[in-house]
Amino acid sequence: MERTVFLVDMQSFYASLEKVYHPALEDKPVVVAGDPSIRSGVILAACPIAKKWGVQTAEALWEAENKCPDLVVIPPRMQSYIDASIEIGAVLESFSDEVEPYSIDEIFVEMTHSLDLFQESAEEAALRMIRQIKRMLGVNARVGIGTTKVLAKMACDHFAKKTPKGIFTLTETNLESDLWPLPIGNMFGVGKRMERHLKGMGIRTIGHLARFPLDPLKKRWGINGELLWRTAWGWDPSPVTTDTHIRQKAIGHHMTLPRDYYTWKEIKVVLRELSEEVARRARANRYMGITVSTGAGGHDFDLPSGFHRQQKLEDYTNDGVVIYEAAARLFQEHWDGYPVRSIGVTLDGLTPDSYRQLNLFHPIQDREALNQTVDALKSRYGSDAIMHASSLTEAGQAQLRAKKIGGHYK
Repeated sequence: MERTVFLVDMQSFYASLEKVYHPALEDKPVVVAGDPSIRSGVILAACPIAKKWGVQTAEALWEAENKCPDLVVIPPRMQSYIDASIEIGAVLESFSDEVEPYSIDEIFVEMTHSLDLFQESAEEAALRMIRQIKRMLGVNARVGIGTTKVLAKMACDHFAKKTPKGIFTLTETNLESDLWPLPIGNMFGVGKRMERHLKGMGIRTIGHLARFPLDPLKKRWGINGELLWRTAWGWDPSPVTTDTHIRQKAIGHHMTLPRDYYTWKEIKVVLRELSEEVARRARANRYMGITVSTGAGGHDFDLPSGFHRQQKLEDYTNDGVVIYEAAARLFQEHWDGYPVRSIGVTLDGLTPDSYRQLNLFHPIQDREALNQTVDALKSRYGSDAIMHASSLTEAGQAQLRAKKIGGHYK
C-alpha cells in the first residue's frame, strides 16, 4: 500500500482570522504586525489583497505601508490564533487519528489507512477537509499531498498554494518534472547559508542536487549532506506522530529588547529573567539539562556583532540560579561591549528529571522546594506573580513578557 500524507496549511492564517473576527474588513488589505515602537514592527501575516500590493510576510511595517497606503494594521492576538489552531486540529482528527502539528498554521495528517476507511481518493478527502475548515472557522486551507512528509510539505509550499483548488500531489511520478526544476533555495531544509554553499558547488536546482554524487556531500556535511540528498529525492521515513512537540532536545528563550542595552547592569536583569523562565519550563516538562548556552545580537544590522557560546555543567539541572550563573559567565567572557538588541538563553542536553546523579565532591545546592513553590504561585496567579526585584527596574522585561505569547500580546 502506497503511503499518503497530507500537509494542511492555512492561508494567511492570522490575517484571515482577523477578517473573520471583523467582517467589515473583508475587502480591505489587512496585515497583522507587531508594534513598531518596540522594534517588532514586522509583518506576521498579510491577506491576499495586501499581497497583491506587494506586501510580504517578514518585511518591515513601514515598507508595507509605503507599498499600500490604505493598509489596515492589526496587532497580533496570539491566544486567539492558538485557540483556532487547536480547533483546526480537532477537525483534522475527524479524518485520522494520526495528526501532527508542524506549526501554528501547518499540520501533518497521515491518511494512508483513512482513505480506505472513507472509500474516497486523496483529493476528495482534501476537498472535504478544506470545506469543513472553511465552514467551521471561516479560513481557507491548502493541502499538499505526498508519499512522505517532506513531499507533502514541498507540494503544499510550492504548488498547492498556486492551484485553484488549493491541492497538489507530489510523488515519485512527477518529482522530476515538477520539483526538480525549482531553485535549490526552494528545497525544504535549505537555508540562505546552505544555498550559497550548494551554489558554490554548481548545484543550482533541486534536480542538480538529486543527481549529484552522494559521497562528496557526505564528506563535506556528514549525515546532513545525505539528508539533503534524500530530501531532493523525496525520501523521508519519518512517521506522523502525535507527540512530536512533547519530546524536546532543548528549552530556550530569546527576546528582542525594546531598546539598546549598553551596560552589564541592565543586561544581567534580562539574562536572569530568561534563565528563570527556561528553568520553569524545564521543570514543567519534567526535564533537566546539562548544557547552558547564551547569545546576544548587536544593535546595528549593517555591522553585525554579537556571539553565541555554550558551557557544559558538572551536573544536570533545572534550577534558574545555576542556569543564570553559567549564562552570566559566558556573557561576561564573550560580550564585546557593543550595545545589545537581543538576548537568548537555552538549556540543552535534556534528560527526564526522574533521577539525579549525586556528587560527593560537589554538593548540589538544592532549591527544589523553593522552585516548586514559586512554580505553583506562577501557575495560579500568572508568571508575573513573583519575580526578582531587579525585574521592577527599567531594564526588566518580565512584566511585559507575562502579557505575551511567542513575543506578541495574547
